[in-house]
Amino acid sequence: MRLADFQKLIHDRYHATDAARGVPGTFLWFSEEIGELAEALGHRERGDGDETNLREEFADVLAWLTTLANVCEVDLEQAVREKYLDGGGPTGTK
Repeated sequence: MRLADFQKLIHDRYHATDAARGVPGTFLWFSEEIGELAEALGHRERGDGDETNLREEFADVLAWLTTLANVCEVDLEQAVREKYLDGGGPTGTK
């Protein structure tokens, strides 16, 4: 699946609710999912991780990032292409 396809899927399923929530509320949900991913990564580092849960948390973070992009009307595939592919990509360290 291309990133644009995923962004459209998220838009088609959730945009009415997401748009009503707005950027601040959506960012809070996104931040909560980052916290859940951090917790899953912590469990993994301690040796008591659940790989299924870890994958789910990565998927949730991507979904909420995509939701935030939709609310802000940002085409993620275009943004990635412009930042990382066109013109040789970014310089320096990440």
